[in-house]
Amino acid sequence: MTKVTAQLSVSLDGCYAGPRHTGDGDWMDSAESAAFFRVTRWVTNAMSWRERQGFAGGEQDANSDIVAESFGAAGAYVMGRRMADGGEIPWGDEPPFRAPVFVVTHRPRETLVRGGGTSFTYVTDGVASAVAQARAAAGGRDVAVAGGGSLVRQVLRAGLLDELELHIVPVVLGGGLRLFDAGPGLGPDAGLGLGEKEAIELTPTRVVTTPEVTHIRYAVRGRAPLVLDDRGSGGGPTRTAE
Repeated sequence: MTKVTAQLSVSLDGCYAGPRHTGDGDWMDSAESAAFFRVTRWVTNAMSWRERQGFAGGEQDANSDIVAESFGAAGAYVMGRRMADGGEIPWGDEPPFRAPVFVVTHRPRETLVRGGGTSFTYVTDGVASAVAQARAAAGGRDVAVAGGGSLVRQVLRAGLLDELELHIVPVVLGGGLRLFDAGPGLGPDAGLGLGEKEAIELTPTRVVTTPEVTHIRYAVRGRAPLVLDDRGSGGGPTRTAE
């Protein structure tokens, strides 16, 4: 059955990139870029990722297995416009997705067809529409929300995410773009729309640890009220003095 999944590499303090780059300079020289490449270093060192990009070398290890698994599971992708625009030239004529990609945007554009089975369809009527179109195109495989972080947040807020995998890298960045640290409002950088006593519950379903990164996969259970427990006063077993 098709699942909607998302995964993101984050620092120990929850950042998936450095402070947002808003200037006119090269993004590759920005603090946003430097932090992003630090938390994704485990990916670029993986043999399976390098093979997918047409590069030689890399490590064949548990991290590489996880990258290969994620590529193999995805039948279609959903992506934010900023990520799509930033990757268009570096990905070249045969991007690594090899599947339909649906780009959430406010700016219309004709579908961009690339080699290897990748196409970019620009969806202007919202994230729910993009996910629905990706489901229809996935052929029974998963829909992978490729990012960035603000798009993952939108899909989670809309209740459309079935599975979230965080790749937690043992580094503290001290600041930057955080997956769950969002501003108010309804735009792409909005929060999760949770009430004061409401949370989104998740259940860990897999944990893989390596020296470079800890991979934790969660099933998303959905919204639930925050309820105070009985603080030990519920009549359970008590410890008696000897």
